[in-house]
Amino acid sequence: MTPISTRRPRAGFTLLELLVVMVIIGLLVSYVGPRFFSQIGKSEVKATRAQMDAIEKALEQYRIDTGRFPSSEQGLAALFAKPNNEPRWAGPYLKKAPPPDAWGHPFQYKSPGEHGEFDLASLGKDGRTGGSGQDADITSW
Repeated sequence: MTPISTRRPRAGFTLLELLVVMVIIGLLVSYVGPRFFSQIGKSEVKATRAQMDAIEKALEQYRIDTGRFPSSEQGLAALFAKPNNEPRWAGPYLKKAPPPDAWGHPFQYKSPGEHGEFDLASLGKDGRTGGSGQDADITSW
């Protein structure tokens, strides 16, 4: 007869197995993390471009109704609230006050513009003129 072992196998992981798993997870995070966060930056740029497109359409409708674009002094607020001395205003042209860009900065509006009848711009993530990547200006021209 052979003796039956009453010894049960040990459950759990060794320290070496846990370390290997941690290294694998770290490698995956270091590879996927930057790609994931770069997509977030791209989505903010796309959202800002979409907001600018909606504002440009509202500006065009304002011009059709009044015969001109809002002045720089009136700003984008003229798309939501009737400016003084504007009898042909038929707005509001936006459902609510003009939103900030995706980074929370107000859009820059100038009429007459340097690049067209009006200039509409977002100064990017840093909120300053110029820059590159997410800090780059997003313009309507």
